[in-house]
Amino acid sequence: MREQTPDSADQEFFTALTEANVGVLNRVLADDFVLIDVMSGSEVPKATLLNVVSSGQLKFETIERVEYRVRVYGITAVVIGRTEMGGHYNGQPFRVSSRYTHVFVDDSGHWRLVAAQGTQIAPLPVAA
Repeated sequence: MREQTPDSADQEFFTALTEANVGVLNRVLADDFVLIDVMSGSEVPKATLLNVVSSGQLKFETIERVEYRVRVYGITAVVIGRTEMGGHYNGQPFRVSSRYTHVFVDDSGHWRLVAAQGTQIAPLPVAA
């Protein structure tokens, strides 16, 4: 069995989102996980995220980690990165570039995502 790292747990989270794999999401996310939504800034607890993914209300077609860096502080790890995402929410298509911060905690040898914050990168205005 390969050793899980914060980096592999972070990638596992994104892969589970694109595959709508609620079982993996349930395992990777801590019970008290909270997401700060990239589009609205609202708090999304674990149960709500699992529900919108499993129902198909939120469907990621692509999530590309463009860049990221991992810092480990004992049993806590912080992953800061940038993504390009696309999919559908409530049947409406979306494409978003974002910066993110993920906080993981080592839970008996398994890195669990406890908090995630996404910030949309606004497109730069085009000069006339």
